[in-house]
Amino acid sequence: MSLDHLWAGWRSAYIQQVTNDDSVLAPDASGSLFERILGSGRPDEETFIVHRGETCFVILNAYPYTNGHVLVLPNRAEPALSGLGREEHTELWELVTASVSAITAAYRCDGVNVGMNLGRAGGAGVPDHLHVHCLPRWDGDTNFMTAIAETRVLPETLGQSWAKLRAAWPR
Repeated sequence: MSLDHLWAGWRSAYIQQVTNDDSVLAPDASGSLFERILGSGRPDEETFIVHRGETCFVILNAYPYTNGHVLVLPNRAEPALSGLGREEHTELWELVTASVSAITAAYRCDGVNVGMNLGRAGGAGVPDHLHVHCLPRWDGDTNFMTAIAETRVLPETLGQSWAKLRAAWPR
């Protein structure tokens, strides 16, 4: 039996970038982090946008807790639920439901976490643009890596997750 090596090379660069330059996550003249991604003009398979709606969209979390972890958010930056219009509110929750369906179909998981962190004090990493986290969970999916080594093992790339979720997206 040989020793397996786990690689997460992107994580070190991300941590250095964010800790040395908070402006990466902060809004700028072209909008919030998520508005910049949405308006980048790059293909969805490069930006990992799973679904585009009229007022909201679904994107893979670039630094997921587990494969299949998506964010559902309004197209425009809004930090508070009370700031959403009726159409945004309705579509946001419709896309949460569709995301849960796609995650369940694509990953055959035992459950799904759905949640929000509103405001910096509430744990939001991007507090200027509210977003709903949806991620698959399995019975017994905690293991020594997370509990002891504070490390998560993700068996597929973001591109593979994107392809699975796009294929499973409700039509």
